[in-house]
Amino acid sequence: MSGELVVFWCLATLVVLSAATAAFARSIVNAAYALFFSLLGIAGVYALLGADFLAVSQVVIYVGGIVVLVLFGILLTNRSLEELLQSKRRSQWLALVVGGGILAVQLAVLIGAIWPLRPETPAGSTTAPLGVLLLQKYVIPFEFASLTLLVALIGASYLVRRRERD
Repeated sequence: MSGELVVFWCLATLVVLSAATAAFARSIVNAAYALFFSLLGIAGVYALLGADFLAVSQVVIYVGGIVVLVLFGILLTNRSLEELLQSKRRSQWLALVVGGGILAVQLAVLIGAIWPLRPETPAGSTTAPLGVLLLQKYVIPFEFASLTLLVALIGASYLVRRRERD
């Protein structure tokens, strides 16, 4: 067994166990920490695949930004997970049905896929070509997306501020 395969299975185990912990944790804080490790493991899988830009983006955006945002949201609210679960029992069944459907589709695609026996030669760095595309060919959509996110952030802060005054 090669070293890459051992690292992959370690990362896969980390991701699956952390995701299961995040899904079934009784404490919201424990679920957020498990989400942190799950997203970090996914970044490791991206790095193993040679997708350096995706690995760094995963760490910076999801692990560094989203998980911290979730933790701040958790720490600033006083509701416990039990209160949330008692108020939304019906949505759990809907989530179970939708999740089962998504799992069935993913398994059908995985079973029907043709997997190459020999790995292709690894590509070079993906960061430089993506940077050139984002800042030359797709600069207008890139800037539009950044302005849209900025407006959404300002709107959210305005709504939170307005609720605090009331």
